[in-house]
Amino acid sequence: MAALNKVLLIGNLGADPELSYTPNGTAKATMRLATREVWTGKDGQKGERTEWHRVIVWGRLAEICGQYLTKGREVYIEGRLQTRSWEDRDGNKRWTTEVIASGMQMLGGGRGAREEGGGAAPEEPPPDLPAADDDVPF
Repeated sequence: MAALNKVLLIGNLGADPELSYTPNGTAKATMRLATREVWTGKDGQKGERTEWHRVIVWGRLAEICGQYLTKGREVYIEGRLQTRSWEDRDGNKRWTTEVIASGMQMLGGGRGAREEGGGAAPEEPPPDLPAADDDVPF
């Protein structure tokens, strides 16, 4: 039986990416991404819910995220889900589920460009993309 672990998100960054490096020099960016769901109930009342996602980016793509992304920026993230566990200081078992990003596209004006994992870094900020006629970024 085939299996699929794929995540596609469009949302806004809750803070600037946190860029760090492993002891062997591999870049790691950690980002908080907010997605928003809006609906109208049967009674006509509008509802809204924000979901927060922890996104981890590795390698050259992590460095690009650290260089070009800032709090509030709208981004498209493509990746996979990964759950890991650890013991906290009190010995309690803790769990977290993260999105391990394999691709990122900057949206919402400003310096928009598509970057896939391992892509070459631009020497200067990429030019603005023309406005699309619809809300779908791809």
